[in-house]
Amino acid sequence: MSLSIPLSLPDITQAEIDAVLDVLRVSTLASGPRVEELERLCAKTAGRQHGVAVSSGTAGLHTALLAAGIKPGDEVITTPFSSVASTNCILYLDAKPVFVDIDPKTLNMDVGKVAGAITPKTRAVVAVEAFGHPGGMIELEQIAQQHELPLIEDACDGFGGGTGNRAIGSFGRAGVFGFGPNRQVTTGEGGMIVTDDDMFAATCRSLRNQGWDENWLTHQRLGYNYRLSEINAALGVAQVSRLEEIIANRRRVAQEYIERLMTNRHLILPTVRDDIRMSWFVFVVRLNDLFEPGDRETVIKELGDQGIGGGHYYPPIHLQPYVMQKLGTKAGDYPVTEYVSARTLALPFFTQMTGRDVERVCTVLEAVLEKTSRGGNSRFTV
Repeated sequence: MSLSIPLSLPDITQAEIDAVLDVLRVSTLASGPRVEELERLCAKTAGRQHGVAVSSGTAGLHTALLAAGIKPGDEVITTPFSSVASTNCILYLDAKPVFVDIDPKTLNMDVGKVAGAITPKTRAVVAVEAFGHPGGMIELEQIAQQHELPLIEDACDGFGGGTGNRAIGSFGRAGVFGFGPNRQVTTGEGGMIVTDDDMFAATCRSLRNQGWDENWLTHQRLGYNYRLSEINAALGVAQVSRLEEIIANRRRVAQEYIERLMTNRHLILPTVRDDIRMSWFVFVVRLNDLFEPGDRETVIKELGDQGIGGGHYYPPIHLQPYVMQKLGTKAGDYPVTEYVSARTLALPFFTQMTGRDVERVCTVLEAVLEKTSRGGNSRFTV
């Protein structure tokens, strides 16, 4: 059925439409001025010196790990609670993902467990900011520095956010943004690597373009076709030019949800400290122990029956069938991830949502929760 309040919608205005049409009126459709402008804008947003546009966030992570020198057999520390792309990019290189369980507040890697996962084979850390939350990034950067490991910041969920005086994307050797359809800023499909390292940026530019160097059709290394088109970049430039407006609207919707649901006895809301500046990729709550894990699907179905979108993020990566086969992981290995993942509930979230939309979602949700809840006690404090 058609949803009256979908889970997500891109924020596309006439400015984005005009920007794309302008590209179609000229002859340069790839590797032109719009790509360069988007790179400049994204680097500035992240407080970095260089931006390298790529075809997706996944392509950006893969390219960044290649530029960091990751080789077959190397170990890379990362989280089991993320889009599977953060693990896939390690496996692309025949390297080994080493998972660290998450903090139940930030939903990022538990910084107290990272040092214990480092071995003589560890060559990098891929730190994911779940749902755009940068909690723990300062500490993860310090741990990586202490052990002389490159930190690759998977900032795909967090464009425009920050913590303290640091922007998301500014941590470690490089940050990687994703610009898919439901991101804060979209290019349709696309991504961006940001870094302060001149050589790293040059290597990434070569890798995204079949390994070419400055000389036409001279290939210094094995490369990939990870280029971003001028059409995608034009859309992105128009979006980044509206970044303050977009983020303000997303923060408004998130705050309306928080104020409306903060006293609900069935839900655990996102934990955001005062020094955290969320740009809000999605709005994800968690069902508490008044529910069994299977109840979530009932809640999502009943929301859908009333025209309201719902979903869940993220299934534990270590329990994906191919990851279990490849790494030998199993249920129980990362209990906080498994517990949290089984109870996440994504609510409709997009910039055009009105207060009336939020109220309708919350009213229907509360009625469904009352009908579905059972009783229990929380295993993990937040």
